[in-house]
Amino acid sequence: MSKTFADLPLRQSTIEALTLHGFHAPFAIQEMVLPIALADGDVIGQAKTGTGKTLAFGIPLVERVIAPLDPEWKDFSDANLPQALVVVPTRELCVQVTKDIQELASTRGIRVLAVYGGRAFEPQIEQLQSGVEIVVGTPGRLLDLYRQGQLKLSKVGRLVLDEADEMLDLGFLPDVEKIFTSTPARQQTMLFSATMPGDIIALARRFMEQPVHIRTQENDDESAVVSRVEQHIMRAHALDKIEMLARILQADGRGPTMVFCRTKRTCQKTADDLVERGFKASAIHGDLGQSARERALSDFKAGKSDVLVATDVAARGIDIDGITHVINYQCPEDDKTYVHRIGRTARAGAHGIGVTFVDWDDMSRWSLINQSLKLGLAEPIETYSSSDHLFTLMKIPQGSTGRMKPPSTSPQILFRDSDKPVRKHSAKATPAKKIPVEKTPRTRTRNKKFKEG
Repeated sequence: MSKTFADLPLRQSTIEALTLHGFHAPFAIQEMVLPIALADGDVIGQAKTGTGKTLAFGIPLVERVIAPLDPEWKDFSDANLPQALVVVPTRELCVQVTKDIQELASTRGIRVLAVYGGRAFEPQIEQLQSGVEIVVGTPGRLLDLYRQGQLKLSKVGRLVLDEADEMLDLGFLPDVEKIFTSTPARQQTMLFSATMPGDIIALARRFMEQPVHIRTQENDDESAVVSRVEQHIMRAHALDKIEMLARILQADGRGPTMVFCRTKRTCQKTADDLVERGFKASAIHGDLGQSARERALSDFKAGKSDVLVATDVAARGIDIDGITHVINYQCPEDDKTYVHRIGRTARAGAHGIGVTFVDWDDMSRWSLINQSLKLGLAEPIETYSSSDHLFTLMKIPQGSTGRMKPPSTSPQILFRDSDKPVRKHSAKATPAKKIPVEKTPRTRTRNKKFKEG
């Protein structure tokens, strides 16, 4: 086991890039995966999102790629063709993984391209034609470009499948199998997944050569993922949820917050209601265009908004530090979804609070989640926006209402025809006096002549 990245057989440029971005010692999954991956062995890594998987496969890819600034480049026969491929389930995760790998690869001139739907084909095709070494993409867009002949997979030597179980949930398994069969020169395959359902195991057996299965310690007990989160389960009425949410968002110490909904319609409506009530909220769901989704995510990361309302599919792969509260506006479908949602907070040893609203119709669903994770929270407390225990548990200042800012009562300035301003209060308006206008008689002139008689 190594204590720092410098203890591993890495290029000096890679160690410098890691140090530059604040990475000095490997996390558990990296410590176990890197020695095997750097020796070109096939790896199955089982670890939750946010445990450092990206560097676990990103470092070996950067180390093995022949880059334009390397001495070997001038004699390299496959220059400008993709040498490594990373397949991810969602667009947001694609952008994030690309950014992480670029931070490691920039010193050697390695070109990393993100390929995903919702964007025009032309810029991605232009970059492929100019040459790339590492491609990160979602299955659908990767296959579209492959079938068009724009993405050459024949020289890909290293293939990574990230969040494999989520690929299965989203129905991408046939596409993934097609990608595997389209990479005949593959020398190394790495597969990472939080869980190992039967289909993923069958995929590994078909396309991997004697893989080493690595599982980090915390995955022995799934409930350990949420053990650090302070959890509150509340039985809420559907019509009162928005009021409860608005009050919780005014809690003492509340920082960046994620609110999860099951449906796209509820997601958008909740975000709109919060904005109308004076909160800096934005939505991210499948009905939004890719540019709108990226803008909402970048605003949340930059602090322009502090509430991100998301659906489960749209939020897959989002890894943002500093989230203090996660609020399940609608009860999760199952225990895996609950773990995924709650895992957005309490990252890197920080404290986090998770709140779940359980409607009367969701009691049986919540009961199954509670039993599966052994949470001991079978009976949610019946809670309303006016309940005293809501204010006490969430540390909400007394007197907080469902709005951040009350309607403005400041006086308005009106102007008449003269330049003298008239002060008017919205509560009690004084009508302005009408200035009488003197009328002048109008004379009429007949132009048309009429014949007499």
